[in-house]
Amino acid sequence: MVERLLAKEKVAGSTPVSRSTESSSGLCPEPVGLLGAPWGFMAIIRRAAGLSGGWEMLLDDRIAVVYGGGGAVGGAVARAFAEQGAHVIVAGRSPAALDLVVQPLTERGLSAEAVRLDALVEADVEGHLDGVVAEHGGIDVSFNAISAAYFLGGPLHDIPAHDFERGIAEALRANFLTGVGAARRMAQRHRGVVLGITASPCRRPLAHQGSFSVAGAAIEALCRQIAADYGPQGVRAVCIRSAGSPDAPGVDGALTALAEEEGISREAFTARIADRTLLQRLPLLREIANLAVLAASDLASSMTGGVANGTCGETTD
Repeated sequence: MVERLLAKEKVAGSTPVSRSTESSSGLCPEPVGLLGAPWGFMAIIRRAAGLSGGWEMLLDDRIAVVYGGGGAVGGAVARAFAEQGAHVIVAGRSPAALDLVVQPLTERGLSAEAVRLDALVEADVEGHLDGVVAEHGGIDVSFNAISAAYFLGGPLHDIPAHDFERGIAEALRANFLTGVGAARRMAQRHRGVVLGITASPCRRPLAHQGSFSVAGAAIEALCRQIAADYGPQGVRAVCIRSAGSPDAPGVDGALTALAEEEGISREAFTARIADRTLLQRLPLLREIANLAVLAASDLASSMTGGVANGTCGETTD
């Protein structure tokens, strides 16, 4: 069942305002940029505005659907999309979690709505996408950040086969239904971007990652296949790869479980992970959201079939 919960269009005639010190924004605050440099993400936006003779939002008037939008990553990306001018449809299974994301956006005059939807149910996904096309004329960005029943924190032989398969199957089914469903509709207009989210273990072998690492590798392969099948029709597909954001509750829980398995404190375990990144730290949620905005925008119009690496250098390609 798909249920519309809340909708509010952008305030007519509203003008985007530069916020030079607002740290609550999904985008990095000034004066630092995307990764702490003064020439980062916001500097790119300013340069684009200067070249065009005015202020341009990177996703102005785009229609974006964020699946799993009530979660930490999905919520951060939904906020960043809305702040860059998109109308964001925040989809997920928990009305309360969706409202926590959407209500603050609409109160700020940004364009967002919440839709209760199960991304594992094909009829729900297809019916909703048909509705988006009918109401808005098409879909420009699809981002899937749903959670799945992954098993990790111990050796593979401790995981029952059906539990191992379940997380992989759920993750692939949701990404297939949402990504392919969006891509074939985008192809009709010869434009659009399909985005997914994965993590370092799908590229860099790490112990006790269970079905999580295997599912991530499969999602990246699916992303490449979408790029190959729909690229001739102007559709791009990109995976955002994170090293895990310590400010996301789910990551915090996973780090705690893995630390217990190793017999060390959570702080020590997190520091050990940070030590193997080139930047000696882990990416924050807002940085992953920034990367999603960039990948979805025309600034990345030549990027497809690959990974936007936000791991702070934990994995290198």
